[in-house]
Amino acid sequence: MAAVLKPGWSKPSTILFASEIPANHKAFAFALAQAQEFGSDLILFHAYDTLVVAASEASGIRYYDYAAAARSEKQHLEPLAERAREAGLRCEVVVRPGLTADEILAYTREREIDRIVMGTHSPGPIGKLLVGSVAEAVLRTASSPVYIIGPDVVDGSYRNFATRTILCAVSLHEASTVVAAFAAELAAQHGARLILQHVIRPQERAEFLAGRSLDEVEAGMLALVPSDLQGRIAIQTIVVPGDPTEELLYQGHTQHADLIVLGAQGASAFAAITRHGVVYKILAHTHCPVITLSPVVLARCGSKSEKLQPAEAYLAGVF
Repeated sequence: MAAVLKPGWSKPSTILFASEIPANHKAFAFALAQAQEFGSDLILFHAYDTLVVAASEASGIRYYDYAAAARSEKQHLEPLAERAREAGLRCEVVVRPGLTADEILAYTREREIDRIVMGTHSPGPIGKLLVGSVAEAVLRTASSPVYIIGPDVVDGSYRNFATRTILCAVSLHEASTVVAAFAAELAAQHGARLILQHVIRPQERAEFLAGRSLDEVEAGMLALVPSDLQGRIAIQTIVVPGDPTEELLYQGHTQHADLIVLGAQGASAFAAITRHGVVYKILAHTHCPVITLSPVVLARCGSKSEKLQPAEAYLAGVF
């Protein structure tokens, strides 16, 4: 069955930029560039944690002033909103109290959001391998594609934020049909070259190839791209044995990829804790942005191997 993709995912009408305070200006620059390219509405979203304390006057503890806090947080984002409006975009600032990941996910259920853009960073060489708790929760449970700017992503202004080469990781997993179709739609929208890469773990090579050559497998991978797009975009297929993370990062660098597309079906909380997840290691080390499709998105696009599940508790960490 062909993947059923929402048109707005490859050509977004509304983009939500999930912001910290102070804002991640590099991540905002990518969000702004996308909104300008597609003429999208841009929502600058921020959630702040609060502790509500109810006590008597004798205790000397006052109630938390939510309204004042919201106004203060909103003021930090207004300069960014003005930049977007000066660029001719419709831009709205939304500030809410609550846990950041919960509020982002709740808001995307209330509004028609086509893409979430967010940055992630981690302090120090050990923390660098971990995706922050907010990004980790959102990329696993969002109902729209999540565009993530990791700590090592190079500022896109040197290429005017152009997307010329898209690297898409595929496998034998059923969800790869959805991921490849989405990447092909993106390539068509941007006029970009699409590279489909499958990495075979050495211990699985014999079973995977089953007498076929790598060239034969590469040729067969073209079937992952919808037939109506195959003649509209330049497609390259790569099948190599090795470690998935190392090979994807290597190809991303050597092919000068401007964007990596990944299915987040393997992005479990366990993988994040143990640092074994391919998604997390790619985010920690890649020099270009990454778009992830959550298990929720994959299931809604027809991947029967993915089950719609409620949002899971996310990891404590750094946004």
